[in-house]
Amino acid sequence: MDPLKAKDEQSIDKRVRDAGLRPTRQRLALASLLFAKGNRHLSAEELHEEAQSAGVPVSLATVYNTLHQFTEAGMLRILAVEGAKTYFDTNTSDHHHFYIEGENKIYDIPDTPVRVVNLPQPPEGMEIANVDIVVRLRPRRDA
Repeated sequence: MDPLKAKDEQSIDKRVRDAGLRPTRQRLALASLLFAKGNRHLSAEELHEEAQSAGVPVSLATVYNTLHQFTEAGMLRILAVEGAKTYFDTNTSDHHHFYIEGENKIYDIPDTPVRVVNLPQPPEGMEIANVDIVVRLRPRRDA
């Protein structure tokens, strides 16, 4: 086996274990696909397609379950952008996004200060945990 590939597999295994999850074959295969290409945004359907192309025998339901387990374990951040369409972000830090309508593509907004003012008071006993900003883009109509 290629020593670099073995090291990557050990790293993925450790990442899954450190998140408190059992490193099953399917979780490790999906985690490898998710995290091997750096920060990315993808839907369950897109990951399922990648898994099928890579020869990973996994159902769409298993992909959904695994993505939600990874999210609950803090490995992913969920982005609800387009109605029923949900994306998963491998970058779990606080940051905001551009969404290109019609292309269904999401990009991180570069690290520039984004200010949100006049937030409402949360209900009694609650606190604001995070504010997600999605800036929707489309081609200019005058272009």
